[in-house]
Order: sequence, then C-alpha cells, then structure tokens
Amino acid sequence: MSNTNEDIPAFARNSINLASAGLGAKPIFATDEFFAPLERMLSDEPAIFYPEKFDDNGKWMDGWETRRRRSSGHDYAIIRLAAAGTIYGLDVDTAHFTGNYPPACRIEACYIAGEPDESTVWTEVLGLSQLGASSHHYFPCSSKHVWTHVRLHIHPDGGVARLRVYGQPSLDIDSVNGEAVDLASSLLGGRVVAMSNAHYGYQRLLAPGRGINMGDGWETRRRREPGNDWIIVKLAARGTIESAIVDTAHFKGNYPDACSIQVADLGDAGESLDELVVASSMFWEEILPVQKLSADNIHEYGGNQIKQNGAVTHARFNIYPDGGVSRLRLLGKIARG
Repeated sequence: MSNTNEDIPAFARNSINLASAGLGAKPIFATDEFFAPLERMLSDEPAIFYPEKFDDNGKWMDGWETRRRRSSGHDYAIIRLAAAGTIYGLDVDTAHFTGNYPPACRIEACYIAGEPDESTVWTEVLGLSQLGASSHHYFPCSSKHVWTHVRLHIHPDGGVARLRVYGQPSLDIDSVNGEAVDLASSLLGGRVVAMSNAHYGYQRLLAPGRGINMGDGWETRRRREPGNDWIIVKLAARGTIESAIVDTAHFKGNYPDACSIQVADLGDAGESLDELVVASSMFWEEILPVQKLSADNIHEYGGNQIKQNGAVTHARFNIYPDGGVSRLRLLGKIARG
C-alpha cells in the first residue's frame, strides 16, 4: 500500500482532489451501502483497517462497500464534487479490500446546476477498467470539460476505500467582477507546491472554514537546526494580494513565534516550474515583514502591513522557527489580462 512520490502520477501531485469531503464534496446516492456508507469513501485521510472491528452488518470497513449482489446488474454511486472543475485524473483506491474489491469500474461525469435525476446526461470519463486488491489505481483523464458530479460504477459489487478525483476548480473570472477573493483557496484552485517540512500534515492549510483540531492545518516537526520553515503556494489566479489572514486555531504550545510572506510573479509557467521555485523563493519580494503570532488566534494583516507589489502568481509563507498554522488566506483581486 505504500507509495513513494515517484509512484504517484503528476496529475495527483499537481492538482486538487475535487472529491475531498474536507473541501465540500458530498455523497448523493448509492445503489447499496449495506457494509459501509458512501461518505467514508470521500474522507481525506488514508483508509485504515481494524482487524477486530465489526458492526451489526459485519466487518467494519473504511470506505464504501455494497452487499454481495445475487442478481444481474451492478452497483454505482453519485458524488457531487467540492467545486465544478476539469478532471485530470482519478484514483480508485481499494486499500484493505482484499477478497471483496470490485473486479472493474468505470466513471461518468456531468455538469448540472442542481442534483442529477433520470434526465441527466452523463459522459464517460473512464471506460471499463480493471481493479485489484488493496491498491491505488491511477487513471489519467483527457476530458477538457468542466464537471460538477461523477458517477462511479463498480462491477458487479464490492468495496472501494477512497475515490479521488484530481483536477482544477473552474474559476469564472467574470463572475468575480473585481471583488476581493481568497487567491490561495483550494476551492478556487490554490495549491501547495513545495515546503520545508510537513511532518504532521499540510493538506488543510488552504481549505475552507476554520480548523476543527490541531491536526487540521500545517504543522512541522520541532526544528533542531538554524533557519526557519516555509511553504510555497501557487495562487488560484494571478492577482494582487491586499490582505492576509493567518489562523493558529488549536495551536497553543506549538504555534510559530512569527511569520512573514514573500511573493513572485512567475507568469504562465506550468507544472514544470514547481520544482524550480524553491531555489529562487528566498529572494522573492517581501510583502509582509516578520509579524509576531499568538496561540489559537486569527491574525489579520491589512493595508497597513501588506506592501503592494502588483500582480503575483506565487507566495512563500515563512514561519519562525517552526510550528503549526491552521489556515492561510491571501485576499486580493484577480489581475485582468
């Protein structure tokens, strides 16, 4: 079940899981949920296995699992994505399903304002594909359309631990109409591209809402060498940062002593640039000088603290010397042209 970074395809490393429950993806319908509910399949955490855990219906499994089908047909489930977006690839993860995984799956998608019904037109984004026991199954997707829902078909029945739909949220610049937005938001397409350390996790730093506990954010190990920790964010769109919010919710004995923000405009360079930003980032323009932080608190930095630097594409968030931050917001306006 272990995967090195080299084993993970570029679409999974360089995009956002649109089927993330933490970002707002929702289970809409399943033909059957006898052994395990559909909502577990959308969890952000890796699937876990408890050898001795059972419930009233049988073995407790971390994912979506249907009963053994004794009739013709197959099972399927519908998921509303966290945000409308383009799909770059898929991961059908059968972790811990060894004798009860589906032999095959296929996936369809649709774009609608509400929820699907019998008249909804679905488009196949993954043809019938073989699945195996307790493994990630990565499938690239070449569709360039924007989708709001996916429908996972499993043939004929069984269990899927996690479905991850990797892609890019659709950002309608015209609908923003010059208003300030969170340029770092995962729901708009902001994403982390590099970091010094994330021993206790980082995936929720750009997520919506406030953190629910100390594990819901970015936290580094205790630093035992000179220097400081940092994380680099590619903004959802090229824009001008006008204010910032640093939330240390739930971090009390391990919040950073201070923070600062640097930015750069790297133009329209694509994913190939992600690996090159680290070396240059320490020389980026500073728009927020070092600011003291406090425990379990929302820190807001406005026009008096943020230095205007024009439109940028990337931000480097520095913490001194180490610690945990629940959320980072970079509020500003999307650049035109």
